[in-house]
Amino acid sequence: MTMFTIDEVRKTFTNGQAEEEILKGVTLSLKEGEVTALVGASGSGKSTLLTIAAGLQTASDGQVMFEGKNITAMSAEQIRKIRAQKFGFVFQFAHLVPFLTVEEQLMLMLDVSESKLNKREQKKEVNEILKLVEMDHRKNAYPASLSGGEKQRVAIARAIIHKPKVLFADEPTASLDSKRSKDVMNLIQHLTKTLNIMTLMVTHDEEMLSFADHIIKMSDGKVLV
Repeated sequence: MTMFTIDEVRKTFTNGQAEEEILKGVTLSLKEGEVTALVGASGSGKSTLLTIAAGLQTASDGQVMFEGKNITAMSAEQIRKIRAQKFGFVFQFAHLVPFLTVEEQLMLMLDVSESKLNKREQKKEVNEILKLVEMDHRKNAYPASLSGGEKQRVAIARAIIHKPKVLFADEPTASLDSKRSKDVMNLIQHLTKTLNIMTLMVTHDEEMLSFADHIIKMSDGKVLV
């Protein structure tokens, strides 16, 4: 089922007196249960497209439909709620809170997403998600004691703990070596299918494209057909 429809989205930035069009009328559809990879050279517009789809910045023109609703027409508070409750985010670096244990990282995310679960139910949910990403044995560890791959696994667990509909991944393997990159992408692919979520990923690494169901190539602010 189509979850996202991006229709003629444009993004223009003003640099002094000059205007630069970063996205030039991008149109595409994204489905649940699939990993879609955005690829292209630096400056092609792929990260800008991801952040607009995620409601992290606004389009200059066009619209983004999520579950049949136009998020480009929503208020800042409406978009914030959708991001907190229905979107998950994974970035190049894990950005874990250094003074929180692995378990506490996920508990904090449940609070941010305004989870209706009580603390006992939250802890049970955290344990289940940590088992899913094979990090339950490290739930009492602090980030400083984790490897790069382990940190990304925790970051992914944190991104899905609130059961989002969409996972946005911006260069999720860029800071990892080849083996850990493949491990992380195997996990993202597995979770996308198992949880039936939609994953939109930006990557420069062509080796990671084998894990994607769809590959969208971008150049100069346009999707290459």
